[in-house]
Amino acid sequence: MKKIKKFFDEYRILLRSTPSVVVCVFVLSVFVMNLLANKSINLNVDWLALDCGIIVSWVAFLCMDVLTKHFGPKAATMLSLFAIAVNLLGCLVMFVAGTIGGTWGAFYDFGEQPVINDALDATISGTWYVVMGSTVAFVASAVINNFANWGVGRLFCKRPDGFGAYVCRTYVSTAVAQFADNLIFALIVSHFFFDWSIVQCLTCAATGMVAELLCEAIFSPLGFAVCRHWQRQNVGKQYLDYISEVEK
Repeated sequence: MKKIKKFFDEYRILLRSTPSVVVCVFVLSVFVMNLLANKSINLNVDWLALDCGIIVSWVAFLCMDVLTKHFGPKAATMLSLFAIAVNLLGCLVMFVAGTIGGTWGAFYDFGEQPVINDALDATISGTWYVVMGSTVAFVASAVINNFANWGVGRLFCKRPDGFGAYVCRTYVSTAVAQFADNLIFALIVSHFFFDWSIVQCLTCAATGMVAELLCEAIFSPLGFAVCRHWQRQNVGKQYLDYISEVEK
């Protein structure tokens, strides 16, 4: 019982110590990423397939990289699970909205075709296998990303807080975790329910990984600047002090 209380105390302190803007952006990116995963991208190439979740998935990984650098992999993983919990709650709300009778605006835009309304209800409600696949994939990739980021960071004995160390730890962790995230989702959902081939699953995972790395290359200076700012402003001091006391 004491361990459970201690766990929730740590969670409470962590949520109170983490900047609300980052938590909001992180949670929103996870929710939108999983919603957009319902739509595949037409590439007119048989061996290549992608879904629209790739548009925002890099935001979630950028947030995890910043959180891992400042608070550590355990805290980043705890916040990742919080984001998933909020995402599942959002999916439940969307499911309820999809089951309520009524009409969407697009119903009238397309000549009042009932199939449009039904399709939108089905999309908003989500399907159990997409929710399951995205949840499993993100939880696994979050753990991989956060601890890989932390592990690579420990290799830099000199200037561990420098930009070079930050870039290396984020690029490596993002590459490995994004490949895992895309592959797990593709194997669970796309392969069995969308008839993707194994080759398409692998190329989707690899292509998604490359796209995420390009986004990291563009936005890594922003992530590094946030980490430096947090360090100078002593952001999250209450949680960091709490963890230091626990580890003594």
